[in-house]
Amino acid sequence: MGIVEPLQFHPMTDEVDDYRPDSRWAFAVDPGGVGGRHVDLGVVYEFIAPGDRIPLHRHKIDEVVLILDGSAEVRLGEETRRVSGGTTVFIPAGVIHGTTNVGDIDIRFVAVFPSTTVNMDLL
Repeated sequence: MGIVEPLQFHPMTDEVDDYRPDSRWAFAVDPGGVGGRHVDLGVVYEFIAPGDRIPLHRHKIDEVVLILDGSAEVRLGEETRRVSGGTTVFIPAGVIHGTTNVGDIDIRFVAVFPSTTVNMDLL
């Protein structure tokens, strides 16, 4: 069955260039699918702590980010915009982007990728 529960959230402490010890994230992929098939999608769940940021980076694949709660400053290519819960960000493959928590509560967001493997090229 293609259901993942419960999620195991981890602090962002593994990368020197992406060190966010007060933020937490989890990555979910289809564990086996239905009828021998699986869905080739990856889903990142993340809580970004106040003042923390996802550094500028890019992926070789498209991404959709659903910002559920909080206040963020999102850079997408050359544009930077302040957004809040209820915002959807469509990020084409290869476009530089990053997110900063500019509020006083965690940003809660979900990112969806068309792959079960996501590489992040930090800039």
